[in-house]
Amino acid sequence: MRDNYDFSDSIPNPYASQLKKQVTLDLDDGTASYFKELAQKKGIPYQNLLYLYLKDCADSHRDLTIHWS
Repeated sequence: MRDNYDFSDSIPNPYASQLKKQVTLDLDDGTASYFKELAQKKGIPYQNLLYLYLKDCADSHRDLTIHWS
């Protein structure tokens, strides 16, 4: 490795706006367990499964009906 690098001719990443944004979700034990078990059956990390599920909801403009008791 070099001791110094010259970034004076560098340009900003044109894809930076397309990068994922980190968020924190608080899930109850039952919901977290459900997605962890499902992810284990599918052979992927549960964070990826949650991302894919939420992305599918957003892409299909799925709406949620809430009924309060």
